[in-house]
Amino acid sequence: MNFRYHILLLISLMLISLQASAQELNAQFVLNTQKIQSQNKDIFSALENDLRQLINNQKWTNANFKINEKINCSLALIINDMPSDDNFSSELVVTSRRPVYNSTYLTPTFNYKDSKFDFKYTNGQMTVFNESNVTDNLVAVIAFYSYILIGFDFDSFSLNGGKPYFEKALAIANAAQSLNTRGWEPFSTGKSRYDLAIALTEESSQDFHKLWYNYHRLGLDEMEANAPEGQKKILECANYLNSLYLARPQSQLLDIFAETKLDEMLKICAQASAADRKELRTKLLKIYPTRKNSINDVLN
Repeated sequence: MNFRYHILLLISLMLISLQASAQELNAQFVLNTQKIQSQNKDIFSALENDLRQLINNQKWTNANFKINEKINCSLALIINDMPSDDNFSSELVVTSRRPVYNSTYLTPTFNYKDSKFDFKYTNGQMTVFNESNVTDNLVAVIAFYSYILIGFDFDSFSLNGGKPYFEKALAIANAAQSLNTRGWEPFSTGKSRYDLAIALTEESSQDFHKLWYNYHRLGLDEMEANAPEGQKKILECANYLNSLYLARPQSQLLDIFAETKLDEMLKICAQASAADRKELRTKLLKIYPTRKNSINDVLN
């Protein structure tokens, strides 16, 4: 009887330990090779498997995640060209979402396309991230976006909660300068990964982090219990967006908000008062003139 009890206790402790130390990301990974005519299909299978394991099996933080707390995300790697058997030119589309409190709704938290992703890969290559030794662009890019995803998720639950992870992403971007590979260029007109990391860590972007926390934690998470109060908080987020625009009118963070949250914000605020809709429309049209039609269609 005692033996059985000890075995059950040991199993329970093991399960608790596994649950407490679970990796942070629950990533769906898709590899698109439709543009490539290569006969070596095995390398694509190996690449897909290695990257899926890197994303999902790496422990990226010291935080304790339960299985049901993992961050739901997806990465789609589109191979555009193979100049040689081990050289790849690609694009990476990265998205994530998180549950809204007391609802079944999953709200998007990141929606981003990186069109400058070149890397080398051979079947059997080690794809392990070591933050003190960034020498492989394939691993560096995946690690960079893993920290970005975690940062956006943490920022949505607590004010500046994502700061340590955005700083990790910036450290990778700094280390990656030695790789001399597209996509890491500082202050690039094409908006590089380095520029994204800087935008997320510089002091002038504090209003964005306030916006992200207020929009999700005080706005969306309040909607089920008190829809008018949640909508009010989301309307107020336009003030933070406007402050960011005035401080950094070319900030990547404005684009990220547009791609990730703007449609959702418009839908939530469509039923606001005429005065609130007018005020929101005025601010959004100034920031996003190219989205005039969609903004007017919903807020008029």
